[in-house]
Amino acid sequence: MATLLTLHPLPTAGGFMDSHIIRKAAARLPALADLAVLRFNFRSASSPRGRSEGEFGDGVTEAADLAAAVRFTTERALPKPWLVGWSFGTEVALKHGLEHDVAGLILLSPPLRRTSQAELARWRGSGRRIVALIPEFDDFLRPAEAREQFSAVPEVELVEVAGGKHLWVGEAQTRRVLDEIVRVVSPDARPLPEVWQP
Repeated sequence: MATLLTLHPLPTAGGFMDSHIIRKAAARLPALADLAVLRFNFRSASSPRGRSEGEFGDGVTEAADLAAAVRFTTERALPKPWLVGWSFGTEVALKHGLEHDVAGLILLSPPLRRTSQAELARWRGSGRRIVALIPEFDDFLRPAEAREQFSAVPEVELVEVAGGKHLWVGEAQTRRVLDEIVRVVSPDARPLPEVWQP
């Protein structure tokens, strides 16, 4: 068993803990793949559950939010976490994830807009597994550019998703993302069933 510590998309563009991929991971993967899923709102995020405290920190002050979430997994004796970032969440993972005892990173649609090449290069030789899902038609970072940008960390596994888009809209793309997460974290649970049998 593992814990997926999910880091949501950009709060200033409507991202929050119930953004659809994260919400569906939390709804499906505990039952289908025996994975714990922790969701939380970064500072300043607004969601149906309310607005979190603090001001948007552009990926910098969110380091404290990540630290609190990792601490929560430790206090609750959850299995070692994987950071699963989506868009802005990948920036927080890449900028601050090395400071924590995490198994690795799964990056969904990483824009690499806030993460410097120096911050990225720190992951080289870290011993942490890093898998990045790069949509063919991403709005910010497409496969060719991703290969170039991630060359600073040759151990990164780039998964180029044909037909994929930044927001992973639709059930087919949702299933692809969840299946890739499970392939990395809990391969024995694949293929994910489409119907839950209690």
